Amino acid sequence: MFGLGTLTRVAKEIGRDLTAAQERDPAARTLGRTEILLTYGGVQALLAHRVAHALNEAGVPLAPHALAYLSKMATGVEIHPAAQIGASLFIDHGAGVVIGETAKIGDRVTMYQGVTLGGTGFQRGKRHPTVESGVTIGSGAKLLGPINVGECAKVGANSVIIDDVPPRSTVVGNPGHPVRVDGRRPTGPDADWAHLPDPVADAIKALSQRVAELERLVTEATGRQPQPAAEVRPLRKRGQDPAGG
Repeated sequence: MFGLGTLTRVAKEIGRDLTAAQERDPAARTLGRTEILLTYGGVQALLAHRVAHALNEAGVPLAPHALAYLSKMATGVEIHPAAQIGASLFIDHGAGVVIGETAKIGDRVTMYQGVTLGGTGFQRGKRHPTVESGVTIGSGAKLLGPINVGECAKVGANSVIIDDVPPRSTVVGNPGHPVRVDGRRPTGPDADWAHLPDPVADAIKALSQRVAELERLVTEATGRQPQPAAEVRPLRKRGQDPAGG
């Protein structure tokens, strides 16, 4: 039943969510808790979800989904009433976040705008991700299917994750794969999104180094310097004057 004990639990959960916003958003550290509650869409969406989830657990019909729908309209954050969310979740900015029915989120998780914890088909049962405690998920990331994101992992912005993520790792790309930042594990409460490795740029750099090495070997063997790359000119339209007239 939805009684006094449930209300007390929900109030404590909301209090921890407010504290999480104050601790993890530099812009919120000078704001009062009331101001955060009135102006932060992510916090408001969590408030609505805490109540909707309690109503859903109590078996109350219609109200949980109606509350979730109104919250989505007001905040742009869609959280299914049955989703399980631990303590101190912080949804920064909030717009476009989607959390599916069987998603499970641990404690002290941080996610940014545009994150999706979604399914991959129409199967029943567990079909959404499990995100363990201490995880940070960058903006626009898509986590799909009944995967597990290990404790304290970091997911780069716009990554698409369809496989399990090891604990305390950083994953980037589409499909997402584990990487290291500057040869070592990232530190601090949040990932340094500006310095996440770029696998494509790394591959091009390695190829360029290989070509330079091959040119050096050719020069040593033949005594000829490599010719500069031919200038690439834009294609002309049919009938266009070669001089550009």
